[in-house]
Amino acid sequence: MNKIFTNRRAVSNFSNDVVTDDQINDLIEAFQTALCGMHQADVMNLVVVKDEGLRQEIENATDNSCYNAPILFVINTKKNSMFGERDASVAAENIMLEAMDLGLGSVYIMGGAAKLNDHADVLKELGIDSDFEVTVIVPVGKIAEESEKEDRSQHYQVTIY
Repeated sequence: MNKIFTNRRAVSNFSNDVVTDDQINDLIEAFQTALCGMHQADVMNLVVVKDEGLRQEIENATDNSCYNAPILFVINTKKNSMFGERDASVAAENIMLEAMDLGLGSVYIMGGAAKLNDHADVLKELGIDSDFEVTVIVPVGKIAEESEKEDRSQHYQVTIY
């Protein structure tokens, strides 16, 4: 099995180290390769937030659920899209796996992301169209502190017939 799957984990402690533009471009490319339901690519978009002030506004609006990561990937889906939440999850997983491959940490934020939708002023600053809503935020950065590796090989029940 590819180690990218077994090594990936949720990170909530990021260093202040900069994520390079090349790394950001690789992460955006991973987002772009995400599959979407019924080939409806127009129901999802991405806002990449590098600006420290704007990241702080997002932290405040989401009750600090982005762990002060140095970069945020804000995935937005069209309101009432049949596949939006699923498409956003697939795209988030692509970003998180690419982050792991680049030696970066990441975490999937859904509950905190939804809180951002209650802050019209921040959504406007992010340029998020009123037909869309924030569905997932993927904070990304260098890992400040390595955590103990968990064996997830038997994590879920599997039935084979």
